[in-house]
Amino acid sequence: MIAWPGTPVALAGRTVLHDPVFHAGAGEMVALVGPNGAGKSTLLRALAGLLPGTPPADPRRVAWLPQGARCAWGLTVAEIAALGRIPHGDADPAPVERALAACDLLALRDIRIDRLSGGQQRRAMLARVLAGTPAVLLLDEPTADLDPAAAHAIMALLRGHAAAGACVVVVLHDLALAQHHATRMVVLDAGRITADAPPDIALKQAAAAFGLPHGPDPRPRLLPPP
Repeated sequence: MIAWPGTPVALAGRTVLHDPVFHAGAGEMVALVGPNGAGKSTLLRALAGLLPGTPPADPRRVAWLPQGARCAWGLTVAEIAALGRIPHGDADPAPVERALAACDLLALRDIRIDRLSGGQQRRAMLARVLAGTPAVLLLDEPTADLDPAAAHAIMALLRGHAAAGACVVVVLHDLALAQHHATRMVVLDAGRITADAPPDIALKQAAAAFGLPHGPDPRPRLLPPP
């Protein structure tokens, strides 16, 4: 389980989060949705213990994938994934291989990451997170740069980790992805949580936060494989 007690958060003299009491437990896949500047990434960083004055989370238990994560070093995909074992102090190849396979990267394992497309790089960074076998995954827009099929595949993968007992919290802008894959949808708007419910129930409030007067198209743009 991971939680934020509702402590307001101010950055550069501006209150970014007002009173967001939040918690997520094992087996849940929670989608944080809301417009730009709503406080989603800040809440995720707070949960990871990455804000000033917050105790850092145990990196062996909690993994954080920031928005737009990139690697500036010329490492191979396999070497990037192996970085996920650093908090554990070992180089166990088994979880690294599982992570590469889960992210469909086995064929690219020996390719330098700076020679890959943006979407492939995104999957390599996710493999690093999964190789650490965390109990809690905090992911900021993990489907950015991915085509619709790849985005659904990654969300299905994360949903599988939640079903196996992990706690997954993911920031998304795609309401169809959130509706199709999440077990809960938490809507943030102007630093406040305005809805926290199963996706079909929270969808109307999510649409309002995005300024969609008629709500989003309820049909997923592309159904994931069965």
